[in-house]
Amino acid sequence: MLKQSQSQKQLQKLSPQQLMYVKMLELNTLNFEQRLEEELIENPALEITKDDDDFENEFEEESFPEIEKNENEEFQNDFEEPENTIEKETFEEIDIEDFIEDDSDDYRLNDNNKNEDDDKIYPQIVFSTSFRDTLSEQINSTFEDEDEILIAEQIIGSLDDDGYLRRELQSLVNDLLFQYNHNTTIEKIEKVLFKIQKFEPPGIGARNLQECLLIQIRKKEEKGRNPIIELSKLIITNCFEDFTKRQFEKIANKLNVHIEYLKEAVQLITKLNPKPATVDDETKTETVIPDFVVADNLGNFEIILNQGNQPELKISQDFSDSLKYYDKANTKNNNKEAVQFLKQKIDNAKWFIDAVKQRQNTLLLTMSAIVDIQKEFFKTGDSSKLKPMKLKDIAEKINMDISTISRVATSKYVQTDYGIFLLKYFFSEGIVNEDGEEISTKEVKRLMQETINAEDKKNPMTDDELTELLKTKGYTMARRTVAKYREQLNIPVARLRKSF
Repeated sequence: MLKQSQSQKQLQKLSPQQLMYVKMLELNTLNFEQRLEEELIENPALEITKDDDDFENEFEEESFPEIEKNENEEFQNDFEEPENTIEKETFEEIDIEDFIEDDSDDYRLNDNNKNEDDDKIYPQIVFSTSFRDTLSEQINSTFEDEDEILIAEQIIGSLDDDGYLRRELQSLVNDLLFQYNHNTTIEKIEKVLFKIQKFEPPGIGARNLQECLLIQIRKKEEKGRNPIIELSKLIITNCFEDFTKRQFEKIANKLNVHIEYLKEAVQLITKLNPKPATVDDETKTETVIPDFVVADNLGNFEIILNQGNQPELKISQDFSDSLKYYDKANTKNNNKEAVQFLKQKIDNAKWFIDAVKQRQNTLLLTMSAIVDIQKEFFKTGDSSKLKPMKLKDIAEKINMDISTISRVATSKYVQTDYGIFLLKYFFSEGIVNEDGEEISTKEVKRLMQETINAEDKKNPMTDDELTELLKTKGYTMARRTVAKYREQLNIPVARLRKSF
């Protein structure tokens, strides 16, 4: 027999307003503008505030100066409202607060937050199609069979961000069966995959780095064969492990080739793209829309939140009037559904407006705290002036949660007098030097990068040697810490940095 029992427990849940605010806080300027557009389309209770000038212009365009006063009166008399029409006062603006609980309004901002810098032109983001879109366009010109098209689409959808197919082919077989009830085999998928590997960009659809480089070498073979390409192909096919370990003398002995001849083949391989889905560094142009602008005005920093194309929002007067009408009509039960719909849309509109204002407030407070701590950097642009700063430091300074600061710092940029920087650039841990001063780890990493760039490539420095060198410059650290910083800089170990 089932027993019934009662229990009481506390749960912490975010309200719809809080969820809306949290999601918007993570958005950068471009994504936030898109979110605004979506909300304006989805919620008819939300609309853009028009300037008085715009309203006057619209009024002038719709006016009829040729109609004289007496004609106007006759025109209006023809359209007089019947006696049973709702009185005019019914359509006065209502106070939405009557049916919406709002516990705290102290976070709101003034609407009057525009200044002359708002009209500045900010760097624009460059839109480009993803590599999956490019591959999908090549499917129709390559495949005619519907089964192969379906398999090709499944393969392209399974590629990772670097353009590799790291999933087992059997998993694709299972996916096609479960998702589309399409029964296929590993052999069919492999046949389609080989065709996709001939797509642009070269190397796409490879299952590992060796296959990726081999695909690109074969592409070069199609344009014209030469001894260097043939040797490169042999190195990738038969000596790939030795190549990754940069054991070039061993490769030369194994393939019985001269070291200078081998050097040309190695140079050709190193120019291949190990991440085919990414744009080549030589042709890559990265432009962003800064979320903040920090201007140094004789030592006084002016912080501007990039409003971009973000309009001022308000609740639709028509919706408020309609709610008042249905609420007072009170004649039929079906009015309840209309009232509920109107209230829900107005509630959502109000929550959205408040979330936008709260987002602006949080962004400005966070950026102000960052500038306050990193004043020396914003004055000089010298990265060595950056102070150690954690998310916790900003959270405590503006009395907010660390998770809130983390959301603000995510994928947002600031435009300074010295360039555009990702907000996360200003956050780093610190170490104490011999003088007892706390130094940002960014300064240590910068020194490591410069040292490794200037090292003898035939005899690169080991982590132990780097540790000793940093110690002579006043930075005492353990070897494992140096190794960690080197990995964060994406610098390989000494034996992999060795060259001819």
